[in-house]
Amino acid sequence: MIPVTSPAANLDANLAVALDALLTEQSVTRAAARLHTSPAAMSRTLARLRRVLQDPLLVRAGQAMVPTPRAEALRGEAAAVVRRLEELLTPSGGIDLAALRRTFTVQAADLVGAALAPGLLGLARSQAPGVSLRVLAEEWEAGPALREGRIDLEIGSIDHVDPETRVEELVTLRMAAGVRTGHPLTEGPLTAAGLAAAEHVTVSRRGRFTGPLDAALAEQGLSRRVGATLPGHLAAMSLAAASDMVCLVPTALPGDPLSPLTHPAQALGLRLLDIPLPLPPLTIGMAWHPRHSADGAHQWLRAAVRRVLRPTPAETGS
Repeated sequence: MIPVTSPAANLDANLAVALDALLTEQSVTRAAARLHTSPAAMSRTLARLRRVLQDPLLVRAGQAMVPTPRAEALRGEAAAVVRRLEELLTPSGGIDLAALRRTFTVQAADLVGAALAPGLLGLARSQAPGVSLRVLAEEWEAGPALREGRIDLEIGSIDHVDPETRVEELVTLRMAAGVRTGHPLTEGPLTAAGLAAAEHVTVSRRGRFTGPLDAALAEQGLSRRVGATLPGHLAAMSLAAASDMVCLVPTALPGDPLSPLTHPAQALGLRLLDIPLPLPPLTIGMAWHPRHSADGAHQWLRAAVRRVLRPTPAETGS
């Protein structure tokens, strides 16, 4: 019986590395120096590559060597193969951020995405310029989406996870009343009755008109009028900035650094008023599937999210 040999059995990954070096340097001597070998050894490798690929690859042109059309066509592919080999064989903790090429997909509410994107992209530009960010609305149930690899992180109020999902709390915030400059509620101390008498805009992906504020008002025998419910916080803040409606805005606890989740409200010129009622705090966390726990690139992503959403006083200037 004649043994069947797979073409893959004859492949040598070192040839791909040598091909990339030769096509990049277009010099046997420089390619040898790049790979820390001798020019004689690199010449033998070039001869082997010529036999395997059935093309001269580099030919003499005066004092220099120039690539053949086949070599030109292979240059980008060879570089990509070597980059993939490096990613494949590099321990996860020792990732080269400058060489990292990856798109991370994050699922988050619009306000979290707006707070996260500028800081995260700023860190990527300085540390990992090959990283891109895709932010998706909260459209999927996070557990299956994380498990199936459709998203890398869920960031927000994490209240529905599978048992294996890893969750890390990032920051705890409180809710304030956001109103336009000159709103009647700014004319004196905010009271529960005054808050209840104002018209409100709520945020709910499912179109709900009630929330924790209604329960707190009910404890005082009060109720509020909700004129509109919108699917996102940014739209609600914009409406409050252009009307007499009140919206809820997450802000830092007393003594904590300013939260980036408050920046959009500040940009719209909203005044933030302390609510004189006991409202439950809002905890923002991130969730990921455990298969990413030891991945160096994902570790960088999680560290970057921590830095953006949990800034130090020095970073916020407070």
